[in-house]
Amino acid sequence: MADAQRVTARQQAILSAIIESYIEFGEPVGSGTVAESFARSQAEAAPISSATIRNEMAALADVGLLEQPHTSAGRVPTARAFRLYVEELMRGEHPRINATRLPAHSRMAIDSNFAGLAGTQELLQRTSHVLATLSSGVGLAVTAALDGDLLEHVHFSRLAARRVLAVVVMRSGLVRDRVLALEQDPSLRELETAARYLNENFRGWSVERVRAEIARRLEQERSEYQQLLATVQQLWSRSLPGSGVETQGVYVEGVANLVDSQAVARHEDRERLRELLSALEAKQRLVELLNAYIDARQESVRVVFDLAEQAPEMAGLVLIAAPARVGAESFGTLGVIGPKRMHYENTMNAVSYIANVFDRMMHRTD
Repeated sequence: MADAQRVTARQQAILSAIIESYIEFGEPVGSGTVAESFARSQAEAAPISSATIRNEMAALADVGLLEQPHTSAGRVPTARAFRLYVEELMRGEHPRINATRLPAHSRMAIDSNFAGLAGTQELLQRTSHVLATLSSGVGLAVTAALDGDLLEHVHFSRLAARRVLAVVVMRSGLVRDRVLALEQDPSLRELETAARYLNENFRGWSVERVRAEIARRLEQERSEYQQLLATVQQLWSRSLPGSGVETQGVYVEGVANLVDSQAVARHEDRERLRELLSALEAKQRLVELLNAYIDARQESVRVVFDLAEQAPEMAGLVLIAAPARVGAESFGTLGVIGPKRMHYENTMNAVSYIANVFDRMMHRTD
């Protein structure tokens, strides 16, 4: 907000025009381009001369919002300028960040992509694809951790020899399905018995409590039920492996978009790109990144510019994310990672709109 207090309304309008031109074309912006932009939009009652714009651009450079590449007479926005631009989009009597402002064709495309889906996991999986397509960045969707959730129902289906589909439904509405590769080949009867045992004994229990209790019973039981317990333990542990962030589903799509946006001509750029791809492949790292910046209680989309503080390999990238919620309860996080040169208004509104779609569709399945 300190920068906003030092910038006049006209300087803010000039800065916005520079940023939008830079986002569109990726080239340093000169005063003539800004003057043409004002003329087209009729943002001012009277035209502003290029000389006046040059003076204002010099003032913006003095406060650290514009910089001038050595090889060009034009200016490019700094990270602080992008941050101020986003704040301005969200402020004012008629803020431009609102899910209802997303173009109708984008809303229709989103609705079409989500038609017929049901269940948290399926919705979040599709979310990463849709966000990557709309933003030309990396689409992210992360389910909420299951440890604090309560078990509602378990079902096992035999797919092939030693391959089983496990479907775990939680009280929150979160659904996890997972194909299990097993050492043994349980029969249909064994799978039905294991599911019935879990449903009858552990409905309403937390994930960790179920895991601990099965292990305890297996250790103590020395009767004909030992084999049943061993089967139950194997199926349950593979259905929901690990704990904490490991029990979160992470869906990532659009890495190629990010690769295309990065300059890779120089050796150091190629090295940084390799680090970035490694970070995107390490899904636990993405969970930590989202958890560090996105609060499940927040009501709106958030833009994070300082990703490098949490993940140095993300330097130069921006996160736009929001909680995926049903009413007051958070079921996960959705968002986009992209370069600073992204279309903030469309991307932020798309994230907001998809969060609303998620809420609406989950209510429909209640």
